[in-house]
Amino acid sequence: MQFGRYSLDAPGLILANQGETLADYLARIPDPQFMPDEDNVIPVLDANWFADDITDRFRLFLRVTFGEAHFRENLKFIEDSLGKDIRKYLTKDFYADHVKRYKKRPIYWMFSSPKGTFNALIYMHRYRGDTVSVLLNYYLREFITKLEGERARLEKLSDDPTATQGQKTKALKDVAKVAKQIDELNEWERDVIFPLAQQKIEIDLDDGVKANYPKFGTALKKIAGLS
Repeated sequence: MQFGRYSLDAPGLILANQGETLADYLARIPDPQFMPDEDNVIPVLDANWFADDITDRFRLFLRVTFGEAHFRENLKFIEDSLGKDIRKYLTKDFYADHVKRYKKRPIYWMFSSPKGTFNALIYMHRYRGDTVSVLLNYYLREFITKLEGERARLEKLSDDPTATQGQKTKALKDVAKVAKQIDELNEWERDVIFPLAQQKIEIDLDDGVKANYPKFGTALKKIAGLS
């Protein structure tokens, strides 16, 4: 549903051919109850840094599918079944479950920085040569900018005379954490994502995941046993 592979409004596969777009989806489903992600990049992060964050989109899906009146009841049922908060599941466990379900040949691919500070999903059937550029320019760089803003806020708090000593100590600790995250992402951008975006790699779905996934090297989350 999130990427348009399926729809609430019609049975069977909707977007399942190479390079299909949101326009192709709307040609088949002109007035969808739930709109698939527009640019085929869904961030998977520890907070709602982006409007199309996977957790917020999942919550919206529940509201659209089962109604606002039953939203909290349905969300609680899902979280109780999972044994954890939905964001924690989606950021920590979902991709591993997806890879397992598809027998190490996933149709959704996770771009992931070395320490997991930044993660984003794409749908391989909607992949295009500029998809990595979209991820770089509209998500990774934007996230780095947001983190820099968060670091500035924390630095200000650590020096705020009205803050408690406990607040200042925590702020300083968080400043160091965010600084390391920014360094990680700047290095990943420079060494991995920017060069990859310039390559505009093409894939052929007929070659399968085993042939296409490794083309993206360390940009994608490692799948043990894929090769």
